Amino acid sequence: MINKKISIIVAIAHNYAIGKNNDLLWHISEDLKRFKQLTKGHYVVMGKKTYFSLPVRPLSCRTNMVITDIVGEQIDNCLMAYSIEDAVKKMDTEKENFIIGGGRIYAQFLPLANKLYITRIHKNFDADTFFPKITVDEWKLIEKQDITNDKQNDFSYSFETFCKK
Repeated sequence: MINKKISIIVAIAHNYAIGKNNDLLWHISEDLKRFKQLTKGHYVVMGKKTYFSLPVRPLSCRTNMVITDIVGEQIDNCLMAYSIEDAVKKMDTEKENFIIGGGRIYAQFLPLANKLYITRIHKNFDADTFFPKITVDEWKLIEKQDITNDKQNDFSYSFETFCKK
């Protein structure tokens, strides 16, 4: 039994696409504001490719934990983990820990997560990285906010929060 609060935060297209060529598929300022507001003051846990894809790194006002399979590898101003198990051991014991990508990291943490913060984009995208399917028998939608009038994008989206059943 894991006694850590593990949350996944991710933006997912209608076809479960999350990225292509190690980059995001869209730019949604409201989503970035939500991400910053939710994760500020918390651990953000990510794979090395995700870390190096960040426009500014490390993410300020957060403990950046980077998972790599190269034991002993160090990245300045980051907490390093060398496996999923090592990452869980090093997570904050009091506050929420946010898993922020990439695709393989999400897939490995999904069974361990207690909560999902999903930005659901109501459009399909061409991608090479996808999020695993979220099943209603395992997750319960507890909050939803639809955004249909974002002038910056030609699609609508929803902010959804799920908790594990």
